[in-house]
Amino acid sequence: MDPLIRSYYLLKPMLPRAARASLRRWHASRIRQRCGDTWPIQVTAGAKPEGWRGWPDGHRFAFVLTHDVENRVGYSRVRHLAEVDQAGGFRSSFNFIPRGDYVVDAELRGWLARAGFEVGVHDLHHDGKLFTSRETFREKARDINQHLKEWGAVGFRSGFMIHRLDWLHDLDVLYDASTFDTDPFEPQPDGVGTIFPFWVQHPSGRGYVELPYTLAQDSTLFLFLGERSTELWKRKLDWIVERGGMALVNVHPDYVAFDGRPMSGEFPVELYREFLDYVRTRYQGQYWAALPSEVAGWYKRECVERGTVATNGQPTCRPSSINSAGVDGRLHGKRAAVVVFSYFPSDPRPRREALSLAKAGMTVDYFCLRDGPSVPTRETRDGINVFRMPITRQRSKWSRYVTQYLGFLVMVGAMLSWRSLRRRYDLVHVHNMPDFLTFTAVIAKLRGARVVLDLHDPMPEVFQSIFRGGERHPAVRLLKLQERLSIAFADLAITPNIAFKERFVSRGCPPEKMNIVMNSPQEDVFGALADPPPPTRDPNAPFRLMYHGSLVDRHGLDTAVEAVAVLRERMPNLFFNIYGYPTPYVDEIMAMVKARQLEAVVRYHGPRSLDEIARLIGEADLGIVPNRRTVFTEINMPTRVFEFLAKGRPVIAPNTRGIRDYFKEDEMIFFEPSSAEDLARQILWVYEHPDATRQIVLRGQRIYAQHRWKDEERFFRKIIRELLP
Repeated sequence: MDPLIRSYYLLKPMLPRAARASLRRWHASRIRQRCGDTWPIQVTAGAKPEGWRGWPDGHRFAFVLTHDVENRVGYSRVRHLAEVDQAGGFRSSFNFIPRGDYVVDAELRGWLARAGFEVGVHDLHHDGKLFTSRETFREKARDINQHLKEWGAVGFRSGFMIHRLDWLHDLDVLYDASTFDTDPFEPQPDGVGTIFPFWVQHPSGRGYVELPYTLAQDSTLFLFLGERSTELWKRKLDWIVERGGMALVNVHPDYVAFDGRPMSGEFPVELYREFLDYVRTRYQGQYWAALPSEVAGWYKRECVERGTVATNGQPTCRPSSINSAGVDGRLHGKRAAVVVFSYFPSDPRPRREALSLAKAGMTVDYFCLRDGPSVPTRETRDGINVFRMPITRQRSKWSRYVTQYLGFLVMVGAMLSWRSLRRRYDLVHVHNMPDFLTFTAVIAKLRGARVVLDLHDPMPEVFQSIFRGGERHPAVRLLKLQERLSIAFADLAITPNIAFKERFVSRGCPPEKMNIVMNSPQEDVFGALADPPPPTRDPNAPFRLMYHGSLVDRHGLDTAVEAVAVLRERMPNLFFNIYGYPTPYVDEIMAMVKARQLEAVVRYHGPRSLDEIARLIGEADLGIVPNRRTVFTEINMPTRVFEFLAKGRPVIAPNTRGIRDYFKEDEMIFFEPSSAEDLARQILWVYEHPDATRQIVLRGQRIYAQHRWKDEERFFRKIIRELLP
């Protein structure tokens, strides 16, 4: 739970109502500023579930009304709100607190039932303590089940939307409604990332339907954010309708003013009426106006009982991401920590894998560096809780690397340990470099977490490439030792290519412990395979080379600049664009550019977001990976190769083992590493042979198609599922 929100609920009984409202409004405004890209719409939540056949009777979307009754004032307004729903032609669910400050009498429940409404159970005491411990929940579950039976209710919603979906199997319910697709304003802000119902299965095979709310709560919208219209509701509804999802809203009678004179902490009922009118008139005949129990009963019957169940226990109608790999019954509700000495969201591999875990339904805490004082120290993006340490990566001497690594190790280790002691993690996913970051998970592992070490690069080879160290250098031997210890401490190891795996295994890693998850481009950014360039080219049009990635000596930009200088006379329309974070090496390259009078030809544009890189690749004529030959680059398989192919662009890559493990001579345009003359020759060949280049791109795309992220992600999820108990 957000520490500020936790403090708010602890202090709530002692704060005047006006002070509580001011505190929530201030905090909500801060959250809204940092979460504008995932709220109120999280784009990935709109993907249809795998096997989805649509709503009953061909309806375009489902429209579901729910009402949580929090206090005596709200209880006194139940009939008034029910009559508003009736007047609009709708029925709804009223969720009552069994042991709140009001008594739910049988007469009111009977009136609601006769009028076609539904009654659900809302928490037990509504004090935020329902999930304090597993034993406490089991005890309270017996009391909740008694009220479910007494009221004839089949649905549950917890107080403050705090949720542990794996614990809710203790309740005798058809459905739960304690989650949301995206809502960073909640005390527990981890959304389930879907606007569709889904099945939460117990290992025994039984389960219940989860109904996330998908429209902002009235309290968030009108009280904390101060909205004075329903435009945000309407915009989100229109988006849900386009994707055929479920529009489920929660309106509290406690906050609705029915007499036209809203008090502090209330909003006029006219806003709610106007929204219902919008739904009824704009989408007449297109919506299924259903009670929560009707949606849950239909989903269980049509998507679970009549659907085929996969080996992981999930029905085929489970929610999915854009690549049909979404909410996962074995991972849903579990907690993961990601540790990476890099920035978020600019580092693609950790971001991709963390996003996959979040879309699977895990709560993901992401511990990383802070890229400057203007970047927030904490935010929630794409369902990932990002914690940035006050360290900015600086490329310098090896001693500076060690200092930064150790500082990050101490800070993250302390924070991760503290959070683990408060509530244990199920998974800690550590990305190197450095390898020893895996030891930030010592306390988490003692508390039961499984540890995954993601070896992006072998550190001994990287050191040799950067500092020209030999195999027997003391630092190289030390790096090999910490590599062995780190892999031994981890429960599972992952690396991105064949050559890396063989190198780690040769140094003592058990082969069965090491898995390959390739650095494949994220398909919601790079899209489906794009067509290669046409077989002809306008000789007068600019010919644009592109490089993007780390700007370091081993990546051979000096070789690329020399090649451009060689070609300047033969290709007067040649331009070379460079993208990446600034480093001292960039200054060397730009000095080289100036010395060769190439300022009008070679241009450095600084860093760009992943979305911008994908767009720029699509505008380039040729990508280059000009790596010089080192002990590291010889076994590396650069992600950039796949990124260019994904966008249908030709790419020239070094003739090295790591790339040749995947591409043959006629599937890639190779050059001899460190040779500016050979790189220039291949650039000129691509320029003069557009038709032959196109054929090589098509053959290269067939290789990429075998390693697309949707398949790599499926394998990644599989090994994580098998690892966790």
